[in-house]
Amino acid sequence: MIRLFVAIDFPADVRERLAGLGGGVPGARWTEAENLHLTLRFIGEVPEDQAAEIDAALAEIRAPGFDLTLDGVGVFGSNRSARILWAGVERSEGLTHLQAKVESAVVRCDLPAEERRFSPHVTLARLRDAPKERVGRFLEERGLFRAGPMRIGHFTLYRSLLGKGGAVYQPVAEYPLEG
Repeated sequence: MIRLFVAIDFPADVRERLAGLGGGVPGARWTEAENLHLTLRFIGEVPEDQAAEIDAALAEIRAPGFDLTLDGVGVFGSNRSARILWAGVERSEGLTHLQAKVESAVVRCDLPAEERRFSPHVTLARLRDAPKERVGRFLEERGLFRAGPMRIGHFTLYRSLLGKGGAVYQPVAEYPLEG
């Protein structure tokens, strides 16, 4: 079995800027700079032969490249019981189009459709018992964060290896976008 997801990665300078947002929130487990990405589709555990089928389906995707801008920060969960701190993504028709094509390719590989609505974001930290006033301060102090626009010319299939120190993401295949 292999654990997979499809994502857009960022240039090193953007990952460093995102990582630089970290700190100041007790109970936060911050995402390492090299692991910062925008998930298009979490796939989960699949057999090796199905992974090869997913790779082939993703390689058939034809979509144009597009510009992407990261904009603001937010939280999943309520301020009282925040679970995830994230960086937002400015609305992008190119991103929405690509995500729909990725979803369709994955479903054609006999995987169930994603039930949750696509909510593009970059996970900055996972929270456990974070004080709500510190979460609020984080959101207030970093709310004007903006990076981009940056040209997105490919997307990537990643393997996720779970370990004691957290997940390690390994690129399996990279798929170019047109233009």
